Amino acid sequence: MEDKSKSTRREFIGKAGIVTAGVSLGVTSLSAASYNRVIGANEKIRMGFIGVGNRGSQLLKLFMDQPDQEVAALCDIYEPYLQRDRTRVDPRYLAVMPGQIPTMGEKFPFKPALYNDYRKLLENRDIDAVCIATPDHWHALMMIHAVEAGKDVYVEKPLTNTLVEGRKMVQAMEKSGRIVAVGLNRRGNVVFQKLARELPQGKIGKISVGRAARISNMAPDGIGKLKLEQPPKDFNWDMWLGPRQYQPYQYNIAPYMFRWWSHYSSQMGNWGVHYMDAIRWLMGERAPVAVTAHGGKFVLDHDADIPDTMQVTFEFASKKIISFGIYEATGGDIFPYGELELRGTKGNVYANERGYKIIPSRAGQFQKWSKQVEEEEFRNPSQILDDGSSADSTSGLISNFLSCIRSGKQPFCPLEEGHRSTSFAHLANIAVATQERLLWDADKERFTNSEKANSLLHYEYRSPWKL
Repeated sequence: MEDKSKSTRREFIGKAGIVTAGVSLGVTSLSAASYNRVIGANEKIRMGFIGVGNRGSQLLKLFMDQPDQEVAALCDIYEPYLQRDRTRVDPRYLAVMPGQIPTMGEKFPFKPALYNDYRKLLENRDIDAVCIATPDHWHALMMIHAVEAGKDVYVEKPLTNTLVEGRKMVQAMEKSGRIVAVGLNRRGNVVFQKLARELPQGKIGKISVGRAARISNMAPDGIGKLKLEQPPKDFNWDMWLGPRQYQPYQYNIAPYMFRWWSHYSSQMGNWGVHYMDAIRWLMGERAPVAVTAHGGKFVLDHDADIPDTMQVTFEFASKKIISFGIYEATGGDIFPYGELELRGTKGNVYANERGYKIIPSRAGQFQKWSKQVEEEEFRNPSQILDDGSSADSTSGLISNFLSCIRSGKQPFCPLEEGHRSTSFAHLANIAVATQERLLWDADKERFTNSEKANSLLHYEYRSPWKL
């Protein structure tokens, strides 16, 4: 995809600083990867944004807050999003999901180039890095093509639509030498960073259980029931589908409600990945050895084909377990504080992006000790946003990503970590589909006791798309 006969902007920047770099480092030559990463201290990183709908617009704003980047290009398959004009958005989208339709109207210092095909954006040699915030089933191809084009990448969660895609992405990144960061935002949050340092030192004793849940009472109508229709004339439905098999358009699939359709996403991927990433990070786990899941469409009578009620358990070789629930037909909190729970022999910790609380354990049967840890509360000093999240979370990831482009260091959430965390969602979805207790080989990334489950690790891409 890259024209080797032309000198890229990245190489031009590198050449401008190469003499200084060589003198200061005391070297006469640099590797190709290092050569391309020598960016002038005052040179802004030129960003391309692929997918500028709901989440893409949020990321666009957060990137624009960073002084060392410049918005060079935008890409989207929906013309009003591409043109940043909310007045042109289909009235049905605004009526049903006004909160998910971006405000737009940004003031860019320089007019960005506009593309309705991401491949054309990647051909632009003046772009240093890209942010990918498209629907999940597009992430793999776009990230792989981006690193092959010499771009560094910030890619949204969930990283993939299938487990096989994740390993292919890691292989492509390693071959390219590019920086790839995954948008699992708790990795950039001071609360979870503090816990990740302190919990392995025995802060709450030996941890045996981690728990979390996605709760959203969508009863009675869910995403509704709609007939097949033609998409808006300025919405490229065929390109939106991409590698997925063709199906007619419905208004409760795109642009936002794809989260409830298994071909494109899942709530285990949308929300579960956040919690699985944080819990396995804090518990020091890479991957489970077994997974079981129960659930289905038990309550909601709507077009979605993913569970509204689900309970999954991950078992680890270390004898720890993680439990996660999806409760989209009930409401109310399940913890006294926070969004996740870690249970230790000395106490329990409850945490979210705003802070954490430690509650000491009480002695059980036959035990004579008093509490072994003190109560503790930590508040994130960062600004708290309207949605209850912390301002340092995603902003921290973005700032770190831009810094890593210059330094060549690994980001807070590198691709391998993002792949492993996203794998939890795929394992859970496969377990609920097969209704089997599945045994998982994390090195080979295959199930050892179910070929039916292995057949669900990937799907056949629609021509002409190839992984």
